[in-house]
Amino acid sequence: MFLRQVPDHALAQYAYIIGCQRTGEAVVVDPERDVDRYLAVAAANDLRITAVAETHIHADYLSGARELVERHGAAAYLGGEGGPDWQFEWAKGKPDVTLLQDGDEFTVGNIRLKALHTPGHTPEHVSFLVTDEGGGADEPVALLTGDFIFVGDVGRPDLLESAAGQAGAMEPGARTLYASLRGTKDLPDHVQILPAHGAGSACGKALGAVPVSVIGYERKFNAPLREAMDGGEEAFVSHILDGQPEPPRYFARMKRDNRAGPKLLSQGRLPQPDALYASGLAAWLEAVPTAILDLRADAKAFAERHLRGAIHAPLAGGRLPVAAGSYLDEDTRILLVAGSQAEVDEAVRQLIRIGLDHIAGWITVVEALASDARLEKMKSITPQDLPAGAAVLDVRGAGEFKAARVKDATNIAHTRLAARIYDVPKGDPLHVHCQSGGRAAMAASFLASTGRDVVWVNGPFAEIPENQIER
Repeated sequence: MFLRQVPDHALAQYAYIIGCQRTGEAVVVDPERDVDRYLAVAAANDLRITAVAETHIHADYLSGARELVERHGAAAYLGGEGGPDWQFEWAKGKPDVTLLQDGDEFTVGNIRLKALHTPGHTPEHVSFLVTDEGGGADEPVALLTGDFIFVGDVGRPDLLESAAGQAGAMEPGARTLYASLRGTKDLPDHVQILPAHGAGSACGKALGAVPVSVIGYERKFNAPLREAMDGGEEAFVSHILDGQPEPPRYFARMKRDNRAGPKLLSQGRLPQPDALYASGLAAWLEAVPTAILDLRADAKAFAERHLRGAIHAPLAGGRLPVAAGSYLDEDTRILLVAGSQAEVDEAVRQLIRIGLDHIAGWITVVEALASDARLEKMKSITPQDLPAGAAVLDVRGAGEFKAARVKDATNIAHTRLAARIYDVPKGDPLHVHCQSGGRAAMAASFLASTGRDVVWVNGPFAEIPENQIER
């Protein structure tokens, strides 16, 4: 059996390629939209992708299942549980799609995959038990858990309410998740846990950085799993719903698009934005409304000098999809300010994975700052210099705000800022802070792009004068 985890470090997402080396067939589980990566891994290992499987309708990225089915002839195996509102609409009636019920099995060469209905994160969620029959095994080697069980955590059951707006969904989801977790009690301790996400994902609150685990270890040291197995339902529900981070605004759109079917990439290829130069930038920007994403990691350099209206959306550290997905709509025309063609290529992948396809152009930082397009500066201060009584926007999470906050500050998580733009305080200038300055730089730049007079508070929250803090 061939097994390869294919990570997306920006979204902390894991897809899996599982192949039968005897027959040369392979299945990819939970692929992202740019499927060329999986095809390349398979080809390099003398495999061909003949099947694709999904654990659920994803909220954090666009799936590549439709791309593999309609462009590359793969058979699809999708969860058919969850009721009529939680079906893959794009797959209905297709002869090469199998909708799986709890306990259904399919094979790829001599590898057997068994679907287990594991709802809670979403109603239709399935996990896949993998058995290497070609190697002589009669017990499963792994469980592809999707967003059901992570290393050190379990899937969050609140996204249907907090991201997709389905009021009243989170508590029933938590109770369903409790039952699903207890249903794993008969799995052998040796079974590997192959999750769809790791540390940094917004699909949980305490995901581990170790990419895989085994169920026996998780039963001992995964706190919510242990609580579900050994504790009561009420305690589990309270624990799992408490402190979940605010999801990026684009999550609701991903749910919708993955259910209906993500758009196929034009001619199966990634967008190729035009390279621009200083001499023509001003005219290019005036022609059509355009959002500018500045990919520099250095927030101070961005604040000191950038194109008017640019949003600080660092490519490094997985911040680009969070910023772009939180602040831009799917039909927005985008200009990238980048250091190199390689950065642009990576940024395009990250953006199309969340449905931001209209990447029309790019320009180097050097050319942008030498252009005749108007440049501007974002005002900044240190936390020690925050004026008493200033209008303050705290863009940390609700849990951070609850623990300690600036007196009279308004709290809106930076990932929800565009969705709650009318809740932003009216005072000018508006002082924007977070825990260390990074989230505040992105949020302040977004607000500045809308015309607000902002001041970026650059530095640790702990350095704000104590007489301005309440706990």
